[in-house]
Amino acid sequence: MFKNQTTATIVYVAVAAFIIMVIAALVLPPATESVPPTVAAPTAVSNAPTAVTGSSLSGPDFMATTAADPDVHTTASGLMYKVITEGDGPKPSASDSVTVNYEGRLVNGSVFDSSYARNQPATFSVGGVIAGWTEGLQLMSVGSKYTFYIPPELGYGAQGNGPIPANSTLIFDVELLSIQ
Repeated sequence: MFKNQTTATIVYVAVAAFIIMVIAALVLPPATESVPPTVAAPTAVSNAPTAVTGSSLSGPDFMATTAADPDVHTTASGLMYKVITEGDGPKPSASDSVTVNYEGRLVNGSVFDSSYARNQPATFSVGGVIAGWTEGLQLMSVGSKYTFYIPPELGYGAQGNGPIPANSTLIFDVELLSIQ
C-alpha cells in the first residue's frame, strides 16, 4: 500500500494522533473560566468566611466594580484588599513563615482551595507564595482578616495552576493566625 516504511510510519502516527485528539475531546471537559468538575464542591463549614455569591463579570470588569467599593483599598501593584477585621499583632515580612486560614475563589464564586474545608490552617513562607499573597500578607497584623482581590499578573498569570484557569482573577479570604 505504501512505497516505503517511512511513509507508512508517518501515516500511522498521524492517524494515532487524530484518534487521541478525538478521544480527549470526548473525555475531557471543555476549557472554561469555571473550575473543572473534578474539584470538589465547597462544603459548609461553620467558621468559613462569608462567600461571594459569584459574579458573571469577567476578571477585569469584576476588578473595576470591586475598586468602586469605598471599603476596598488598591496598592500600586494592583492588589486590592478589604479589611474585614484588623488585628493588633505584629506584621510578617517576606522572610517569615505564617499560619493562616483561607478560602480561595474564582470571580464566579467557585471555591478552588480552602483550609476551612480541611479544618486545618496552612503554614508557609510569605515569600514562597504568589505575589498577591506575599504583598497582602505583609499588610496584615496577626489577628486580622482580609479579603484579597488578586489580578492575574499577581496570581498564576497565563499558566494557571491546577483548577485555576489561566489569567484568572482570584479572591481570597485570609485570616492571619500567627507568624513563625
